[in-house]
Amino acid sequence: MRFSRFGLVSLATVPIAIILNVDVGFPSRLLGSGFDWQLIQPSQVLAQTPEERKAEADRLFNQGIEQFQTSQFEAALQSWQQALIIVRAINDRLGEGAALGNLGIAYSSLGDYTQAIEYYQQHLAIAREIKDRSGEGQSLGNLGNAYGSLGDYAQAIEYLQQSLEIAREISDRFGEGRTLGNLGTAYRSLGDYAQAIDYQQQSLEIAREINNRRGEGLALGNLGTAYGSLGDYAQAIEYYQQSLEIAQEINDRDGEGKALGGLGNAYDSLGDYAQAIEYYQQSLEIAREISNRQGEGLTLGNLGTAYYFLGDYAQAIDYHQQSLAIAQEIKDRRGEGRALNNLGSTYHALGDYSQAIEYKQQSLAIAREIKNRLGEGGALGNLGSTYHNLGDYSQAIEYHQQYLAIAREINDRDGEGLALGNLGTSYGSLGDYAQAIEYHQQSLVIAQEIKDRRGEGYALGSLGNAYDALGDYSQAIEYHQQSLAIVREIKDRHGEGYALGNLGLAYDALGDYSQAIEYQQQSLAIVQEIKDRHGEGNALGSLGNAYDALGDYSQAIEYHQQYLAIAREIQDRDGEGTALNNLGVALFNSGNLVAAEETLFDGIRVWESLRSGLGNNDAFKVSIFEKQASTYRTLQQVLIAQNKTDTALEIAERGRARAFVELLQQRLLAADWAAVLKADVTDGVSRNSDNPTSATSVTPSVANIKEIAQQQNATLVEYSIISDTFKVEGKEQFKESELYIWVIKPTGEITFRSVDLKPLWQKDDISLDELVYISRDAMNVRGLQRASVRLRPGFEQKHQANQTEQLQQLHQLLIQPIADLLPTNPEERVIFMPQSSLFLVPFPALQDEEGNYLIEKHTILTAPAIQVLQLTREQRKKNQEQEIGNRESLVVGNPKMPSVRPDFDKPPEPLTPLPGAEQEAKAIAPLLNTQPLIGSQATETAIKQRLTNAQFIHLATHGLLDDIRGIGSAIALTPSDSDDGLLTADEILNLDLNAELVVLSACDTGRGRITGDGVVGLSRSLISAGTASVVVSLWQVPDDSTAFLMTQFYQNLQQNQDKAQALRQAMLTTMKQYPQPLQWAAFTLIGEAE
Repeated sequence: MRFSRFGLVSLATVPIAIILNVDVGFPSRLLGSGFDWQLIQPSQVLAQTPEERKAEADRLFNQGIEQFQTSQFEAALQSWQQALIIVRAINDRLGEGAALGNLGIAYSSLGDYTQAIEYYQQHLAIAREIKDRSGEGQSLGNLGNAYGSLGDYAQAIEYLQQSLEIAREISDRFGEGRTLGNLGTAYRSLGDYAQAIDYQQQSLEIAREINNRRGEGLALGNLGTAYGSLGDYAQAIEYYQQSLEIAQEINDRDGEGKALGGLGNAYDSLGDYAQAIEYYQQSLEIAREISNRQGEGLTLGNLGTAYYFLGDYAQAIDYHQQSLAIAQEIKDRRGEGRALNNLGSTYHALGDYSQAIEYKQQSLAIAREIKNRLGEGGALGNLGSTYHNLGDYSQAIEYHQQYLAIAREINDRDGEGLALGNLGTSYGSLGDYAQAIEYHQQSLVIAQEIKDRRGEGYALGSLGNAYDALGDYSQAIEYHQQSLAIVREIKDRHGEGYALGNLGLAYDALGDYSQAIEYQQQSLAIVQEIKDRHGEGNALGSLGNAYDALGDYSQAIEYHQQYLAIAREIQDRDGEGTALNNLGVALFNSGNLVAAEETLFDGIRVWESLRSGLGNNDAFKVSIFEKQASTYRTLQQVLIAQNKTDTALEIAERGRARAFVELLQQRLLAADWAAVLKADVTDGVSRNSDNPTSATSVTPSVANIKEIAQQQNATLVEYSIISDTFKVEGKEQFKESELYIWVIKPTGEITFRSVDLKPLWQKDDISLDELVYISRDAMNVRGLQRASVRLRPGFEQKHQANQTEQLQQLHQLLIQPIADLLPTNPEERVIFMPQSSLFLVPFPALQDEEGNYLIEKHTILTAPAIQVLQLTREQRKKNQEQEIGNRESLVVGNPKMPSVRPDFDKPPEPLTPLPGAEQEAKAIAPLLNTQPLIGSQATETAIKQRLTNAQFIHLATHGLLDDIRGIGSAIALTPSDSDDGLLTADEILNLDLNAELVVLSACDTGRGRITGDGVVGLSRSLISAGTASVVVSLWQVPDDSTAFLMTQFYQNLQQNQDKAQALRQAMLTTMKQYPQPLQWAAFTLIGEAE
């Protein structure tokens, strides 16, 4: 047995591809057109104008060109606008067309392609009117370039083909060569590299034929870019070198800078970042020398990207900030979006996801503003990557689906493959490996079709990762070997390092640690050679894990300490937390409990500082905690091993529902502060007071926990599931090890018990998750649990569900070990704090050996955390203190159902009506002295308006809880013109509720996405919005028994029973008429009993 650790994933594709935009002259795929624009010289167009006006127009044209060439695009616009006024005044249509064309190029350089297209269209109209075939060809070419820059390649190619025909018709070999090059750029952007190379070769031939040395250099550079896109970096470097030689020969400093930038891109792709930086620095010097501000900004961005891959994030941010400043100064919106995107990617690497998302959202906004579809897709993909790393896979999938749609719309094959790969990775993280493999296979097919060798290698690596997660290690290794062969063939050292690391991980999972270490050592050597500090840290961490598995703890500790040092050096906070976790595990395994405790506490402090950096964003905090929960569980083990059971309880509580607790505290503080301000206004007293603070600290203490048990006058039961890594049939598997249980009596007495879970899977071949599943299945409940439990093939055939047997087995695990500590008076309350799949356990229906149900012995409530109980009590107190007149009740039943998508890629379908819910609402409404809202009356708009003033709320309708739909948890109501009929958990969070009680009588309303923060769903949102108590169902409840139970419940409340007692008595009464637990045990009370 070994204790749990993080599997450090050194993936052949960074698990989710982050799009860093490298762009110098011959740019990488994402940003930077690569199109060759043709400025129109005044001498070409002003031959027959009055001498005085002609001279002024000439001067303005030339002034504009000089300004343009030094990136003074706004100034160039003004010069050409003035020239336009003059040529129009002297009725020089040829000159007018030229001015319009140049204005279009200036707007293109500013990233305003829509405005540029408008000017090009005007130029085209004039050229056709005066039969200026040369001008017509130029304007068509510029239109093609503008549409290409927007990502509309089909339209770009159409215009460029028309331009090409004209150039050939009028024997304009110069224009023909330039247009062929631009067609090559468009096809490269489409991912059709063979066609791109063909056009660039034709462009090169013409340039050599007419002795156009500049054009020759440009074509050679574009060929270098095309071969770089194919992953043939040796060929790319050869072409860039030839382009550089020509530029230096003809003293074309701009061309020289572009060629140097292209060489930097190629070496960057090879993982030779030191060489890349050297070339970028030379390119930067030239850009500054010739006052090419746009080129300077692009090159600064490239330097930032190179330092990003070196793991020097501080230097990367500095360069990207400089790039951003220049783009903003010269009003280059496209460059601004690129710099913001790169800043977002760098902060992503630092683990500062909130800042990363902010920058990426700004990048997305700019792309949409300038109608840059290619940039929009890239920004969406990068947002998806950050949400993936936050652990919010449903949001990640939503963004990647949008990216995929855009890539397909603009026929961006490269982007399509990237989006498909990212979707595969997100679905894999959700555990849907079949879907993950399908997406990775599609990504692989595209890479092979467009002959993108690097993309092919990375897709194979991603397939290897998916099969690794499935446990099919031989298939995983085969894919990783294929990936390794390709990256070695194209000399991609960065990719080679990650492929070797992946092979190491696969052999580690197989239990072949010597082979794993060999591969990780090879990976480490490469990342150290190319100075990839982030990759070096990952490799060291993976080596530490392998040695830990071998039992060589001193070596494991040494490697983890090295990883920790690197993470701190490069300010990788996420990596620092991971290193501390794994170091703590190794210290624990070595028996050094004191050092392990100190290290894991340090790890928790890192995680909590990362969460605090997310501000008030509840969703981010919930998602990121999923990655961090292991540290809290391991620290509990370390503390229990030292018999520090009370401190372990503090950590168990500290490690659950943190985002929920912080959200509730934030809401309560806001309400307290509002009350202070209101008092100030009312009594006219001026107070210089800080914001009031709650009595509850964010970090729970044993004293605080005891106080809460006394306040609740209840016995609190907190569960914590501990999992470890075990070798099963020669393979490492993560299995449940122990169940920690703390019982806190109203007197403040705390008792700790531990249950051994290993016999479940060692003898019965079943996990706790699976046991919960089959217990529900034995009760014939209908619900969504199947989506959250991955059953092994043949599991259901082997484990036939037996209701009594399964409910008794759960009782034996969860209740029997603490039965002697629970109250003997059935009226006394017991509040369970479940974890993970235990949130799905029907506690009232658990049976002891005599067949007695738990609800017959105890009054039962649940809560996600002990601290939540104190906060809901404060919530209720706040509600009672508020002066609210004419409180009413709100009862809703069977609205006219909205339509929802069954999956991301499926069209919306209407939800099924619930006639039984309608009858339930009609039966309950009189008990609450109100009229029910039925069918079309129950619009989302009407319900929202009434929710805030309602004392009792009863909603008998569908509850949607499957995040794969892309909407998260929601209550189904009647749609209207102003809303979709889905009152989502996020929308509920934004309401100000003062309800004593909300009852969600529908399908699975007690469920939601089960996370380390508890159940992220409707109950959580309702309590956070101000509700003191919520009654929810754990499965889709039968109509007749539910109507009966709810009627009993409200009648009991009218007899002044508290909510918990009222629900218990309603269950006991219903049990007599409807004896099956399916019919009476679905409901649970969360929050305040009184």
